[in-house]
Amino acid sequence: MNEEKKIRVLVAKPGLDGHERGAWVVAYGLRDAGFEVIYTGLRQTPAEIAKAAIQEDVDVVGLSVLSGAHVTLTASIKEKLKEMGGDDIKIIIGGIIPEVDHPKLKEIGVSGIFTGGSSIKAIAEHVREVC
Repeated sequence: MNEEKKIRVLVAKPGLDGHERGAWVVAYGLRDAGFEVIYTGLRQTPAEIAKAAIQEDVDVVGLSVLSGAHVTLTASIKEKLKEMGGDDIKIIIGGIIPEVDHPKLKEIGVSGIFTGGSSIKAIAEHVREVC
């Protein structure tokens, strides 16, 4: 039986942001859409997120950021992934992301940006497309 490998997604809450409802909604939604999902919990450092992504052999890291530090945190996570040999891992981000920061995030290497009101279907379709 030739079973297709499930896409693995790590959902992470970097920094001091303590609001995780959106991360849980996305994690459960992607799980229900057929993905393997790992959730790291609150207040993770960029190094912890990158290490977990490598250890879990994920295809995508999904960041949930409401703190306003999305550009800095994402750049640091991308750099840590590169240092650890995970440069091929895709990054998506959701939360309160002002449109003015979208080009900066794309330049860092973010493949998808999902702000409030984004559907799980749209996120899942994007993840399938980039993987």
